[in-house]
Amino acid sequence: MRTIGLIGGMSWYSTAEYYKVINTEVQRRLGGHHSARLLLCSLDFDEVRGLQLREDWDGAGELLADAARRLEGAGAEVVLIATNLMHKVADPVEAAVDVPLLHIADAVGAAAVAAGHRRLGLLGTRWVMAESFYADRLARHGVTCIVPGPAERELVDRVIFDELTQGVVTDASRQMVRGVLDDFAGEGADAVVLACTELELLLSPEDSPLPLVDSMRAHALRAAEVALGVSSQGQGGLDVRDVGGRR
Repeated sequence: MRTIGLIGGMSWYSTAEYYKVINTEVQRRLGGHHSARLLLCSLDFDEVRGLQLREDWDGAGELLADAARRLEGAGAEVVLIATNLMHKVADPVEAAVDVPLLHIADAVGAAAVAAGHRRLGLLGTRWVMAESFYADRLARHGVTCIVPGPAERELVDRVIFDELTQGVVTDASRQMVRGVLDDFAGEGADAVVLACTELELLLSPEDSPLPLVDSMRAHALRAAEVALGVSSQGQGGLDVRDVGGRR
């Protein structure tokens, strides 16, 4: 079993879910008392949030790259960034280590295609929705994205950072975000990707007119497969190209 290195704490609420899903899947596949070999570097999200607000992406990249190096030094054989937005700095993180980086959008793209979804409503933080770094990665899998308008992007971003990343979940916000999902359905999306790892705390399949692709769950399940040497097709024999890494 490979050792997973998880860069977490962004926020810790979703990082806890990563830990739970990865270990549940490893135990499901191996049975008995098995659990994942997992290392966690949990960052102080207040520091990360400050870098985001200043749009100091170079500084953010350095911070996460240092975390990745520490995980590799401790024995991690594959590294995950346990958040969607911070994949904006995936390139410097990947360049900092000699082990593969498992990119969240690759896991999402593979999960969407496996479920027959090719046109996704993209729901996440404002950078994820407004910029191309996430949608471009999904496009490698033949998946296109629909994004909300500016007002809706600000609404979703506010709910994420003012509420969900602080452990606050309200029915009022759920109802407002449901309106964005209805818009996606009207624009021809065949599913919605929850491209913020906290959104699964707010939305369940029952809340959506469209199927949901939970980025956190897709990423965590793929991490369990990688740890166990299972290919994305479920056949075994991992090729590091499957996880966006370098030889």
